[in-house]
Amino acid sequence: QVQLVESGGDLVQPGGSLRLSCRASGFTFNNYGMNWFRQAPGKEREFVASISNTGDARNYADSVKGRFTISRDNAKNTVYLQMNSLKPEDTAVYMCNARFWWGQGTQVTVSS
Repeated sequence: QVQLVESGGDLVQPGGSLRLSCRASGFTFNNYGMNWFRQAPGKEREFVASISNTGDARNYADSVKGRFTISRDNAKNTVYLQMNSLKPEDTAVYMCNARFWWGQGTQVTVSS
């Protein structure tokens, strides 16, 4: 069956960096664009970044543009989210998504 498993979330100080990973299985990874979403407590889930199946096209939410970078390694069936200059408002559960498949998420907490 399809599985999306995120990892890399942690507690980090403002200004710090983290790299999230999402390993996919159960479908032909290089046929699908991949997305990262996040959901903060009491807020709706919001789009963070997307990448096309070949990695040629990427899009970002305005709130993370210039700070976050999405990438993928089709040989490893993995999509990444490099997060730099983290802010407290980036605190959320981060989830990867492909089509209608979702991972469970990984917690990112930005706090001093």
